[in-house]
Amino acid sequence: MQTLLRGGRVVDPGTGFDGVADVLVSEGVITAVGAGLAQPPGCTVLDVTGLVVGPGFIDLHSHVHSIAGQRLQAMDGVTTALDLEAGLMPIERAYAEAAAQGRPLHYGFSASWGSARAQVLAGIEPDANIDSGLAVLGNLAWQRSSSARELAAWLSALDGELAAGALGIGVLLGYAPGTDPSEFLAVARLAAVAGVPTYTHVRELVEVDPGTPADGSEEIAIAAAETGAAMHHCHVNSTSGHHIDRVLGALDRSRAAGSRVTVEAYPYGAGSTAVGAAFIEPDRLRMKGLSPSSVVMLESGERIADEARLRQVRHSDPGAPCILEFLDEENPHERGMLHRALAFPDAIVASDALPVYWQDGSRDSTEWPLPSGGRTHPRTAGTYAKTLRLMVRESGAWTWLEAFRRCSYLPARVLDEVAPSARAKGHLAAGADADLVVLDPAAITDAATYFDPTRPSVGVRHLFVAGVPVVSEGQLRTDALPGRPVRGEPR
Repeated sequence: MQTLLRGGRVVDPGTGFDGVADVLVSEGVITAVGAGLAQPPGCTVLDVTGLVVGPGFIDLHSHVHSIAGQRLQAMDGVTTALDLEAGLMPIERAYAEAAAQGRPLHYGFSASWGSARAQVLAGIEPDANIDSGLAVLGNLAWQRSSSARELAAWLSALDGELAAGALGIGVLLGYAPGTDPSEFLAVARLAAVAGVPTYTHVRELVEVDPGTPADGSEEIAIAAAETGAAMHHCHVNSTSGHHIDRVLGALDRSRAAGSRVTVEAYPYGAGSTAVGAAFIEPDRLRMKGLSPSSVVMLESGERIADEARLRQVRHSDPGAPCILEFLDEENPHERGMLHRALAFPDAIVASDALPVYWQDGSRDSTEWPLPSGGRTHPRTAGTYAKTLRLMVRESGAWTWLEAFRRCSYLPARVLDEVAPSARAKGHLAAGADADLVVLDPAAITDAATYFDPTRPSVGVRHLFVAGVPVVSEGQLRTDALPGRPVRGEPR
């Protein structure tokens, strides 16, 4: 199967090229890029004049493990959706189940620190399921510090997952914020020895919780410096909130000193998590300058009225997904904080996309358009289109070349050491994987809102995954499930 994309504005962050050219795709690989390419016999030609052609977006932080959710991400320009912050366990089962079900996008998982600890400390057997993982987050049994024997046991479990092809270690430290900092250092040492990254939801900042065992932003910088591990700071916007400038300054200094810390952000002032998460406890909300009314239940749409109701919901259903509003996007000062997180040098765009839930209990659908009433966070459907609207179209803070560098090239480079196959992603040179997005630069925008979160983004005209059309002329191809696994090299 061959496709020639003719006459588009080709943007390749791998070489820095930004100009009108043709792109030839053959059997899942880009075989040529240049002006006036000859049309091979039997080749399909797409006229993409006036459109922008670039490498598909690589989402390092997506909890979408379903066809429905990945279709929303496809309409947002994503070609690879990886769950690296939380991960899944056992890793072999996670990859096997995704392959059996089929995926529109490429997929992959890290080794789950939370699941390994829950298995050893609380006797909870992991089942490679995102819903079970959310339920575990509110369980206090795994959130304590470990004995020397327990530490050795769950580190060994993580090492076994890495040996089976996990893409590094996902560390939900913010969900067990009282654990001994020496345990986090032990994880970083394991990652350094194995040559894999960590992906961390950091613990609270000292401004929010003066009693924290370690400041979240300082801790990840120190661990990277002491061990030499490559350490990825997840959603710096949501974990830093009003203290974003102090956090970005600390991370900038650590990187200047040689620490291998990468950073990601998304363009929303509200995050999503399980309502039983430690940082949604009423006292901790007050420390953040927030209140129970900052919490909205995802499935019902209920905005929590008071502390009594919040405690009730946390007790009765700690795994229930919710939205936590941490910045007011209508406030120019707070909107500026969000902008600075995205604009931070080399910050990667990542969605923290959530599964789509329906009130009848279903968690997936093969219908398209999706059935009405689906609940998720709007970033599942709109992260990349909203970022492009804000940073390229409206503010001019980024060129298209810089946008593709942040959304495609840099995230692929985070994976280079653990997954050599990633070296063929995030750029458009001959020999690269044919994961391509073709978008309308004047129309690209998000459509999802907090109250209508499953509206697909607008402006992605074509999307190719492994050379297979998943979006054609702005329409999703429901017959396309070309996603392939992205895995670490088994040891």
